[in-house]
Amino acid sequence: MPNRRPQLKLIAPSASTEEAAAVVAALERFMRDTATAHAPAPERLDGWRRAALEEGVSREPETGLPDPWINT
Repeated sequence: MPNRRPQLKLIAPSASTEEAAAVVAALERFMRDTATAHAPAPERLDGWRRAALEEGVSREPETGLPDPWINT
């Protein structure tokens, strides 16, 4: 993943080294504090549960529904 964070540089001939470092540090802290939060990673299902969900298989048959394989 490429680093999309801008590189900050302070170009001010009248600022001292300490002042320039303080400004850049303040800007970096502001960017860190106001950055959007990362979305949580989706919960990983184990292989058996994922396969059952993909196939539409339930653990216990639903009551009250006709069996799809028997034409009654």
